[in-house]
Amino acid sequence: MEEAPCISQIASLLAEPKRTAMLWALMDGSAKSSEELATLTGLSSASANAHLARLTGGGLLRVEARRGRRLFRVAAADVSCAIDALAASTMASAARRAPDALAPTLVAPPLLRRARLCKGHLGGELAAQLYQRMLHAGWIERHEQRTGVTLKGTQHFAGLGIFTQALASPLVCDCFDWSQQQPHLGGALGAGLLQLFLQSNWISAANESHALLVSDTGLAEITRLAAPEQP
Repeated sequence: MEEAPCISQIASLLAEPKRTAMLWALMDGSAKSSEELATLTGLSSASANAHLARLTGGGLLRVEARRGRRLFRVAAADVSCAIDALAASTMASAARRAPDALAPTLVAPPLLRRARLCKGHLGGELAAQLYQRMLHAGWIERHEQRTGVTLKGTQHFAGLGIFTQALASPLVCDCFDWSQQQPHLGGALGAGLLQLFLQSNWISAANESHALLVSDTGLAEITRLAAPEQP
């Protein structure tokens, strides 16, 4: 197995709960000082610096100098992807172990919880709310655990410049990510909506994070989609 990728070094860095907590606190794209991270994780200054040195030396964090302060940030997008995948696996493995138990709650940083990139489409609270509005408005429908786009939905999406007939398969699917206990829209249509939001400058990426920043205009426009018609 000498040809196998050597992942043990990264795995050992992530195996320490305090280091994982530091990375989790930085998943929203923020930069924090060692003092802030020490407080968040309940560590002494010396212990926090020791953990941060290992994370930085391992290429998971990078250091930025700002006004004489050393701030730590997730080093690159692949680190966020890895942590995101582990969070998803945590939820999935818990469901496999105890299918009838309540799903564990992973408390995400506020920015990540509000709107985030999830497998190429919009995730988080904003996406879950949009899914429910589209369901109630009759744009999408669920039948025997499957989700589909209705004729009404096809017409409305065409009005937004998204032609469902031209999209790849699967067109739509329910996606349950670790940050929410409700579904949001996955598949090619979910990806198409994300591209619409990005191109309209309603949302934008936040550094190396999966967090998405939502403008005031974007929030108003996305909230208006599939909103109940006024009498």
